[in-house]
Amino acid sequence: MFDYKKNRDWAENLTIVMQLGLTMAGCIVFCFFVGHYLDKWLELKGVFTTVFLLLGIAGGANVCYRQILEITEPKDKAGPDGNGHNGS
Repeated sequence: MFDYKKNRDWAENLTIVMQLGLTMAGCIVFCFFVGHYLDKWLELKGVFTTVFLLLGIAGGANVCYRQILEITEPKDKAGPDGNGHNGS
């Protein structure tokens, strides 16, 4: 049986990698199907599929990059007043 307490760091890292992979795959697949639908609707031969596939790759990479930044930023980002606000 899997002991979560013993393998906590490993399990947390695995969930982060799985989340990033599924996010990237979801963006690409969603944009692919949108492009494919537009190509069928407008009777084009893969123009929108290609464009939306590239947009899905770029968008997925952007979302994954932001998620990585959230994970790696220090947790205690207190502002000048000490509780996370900038004082205004």
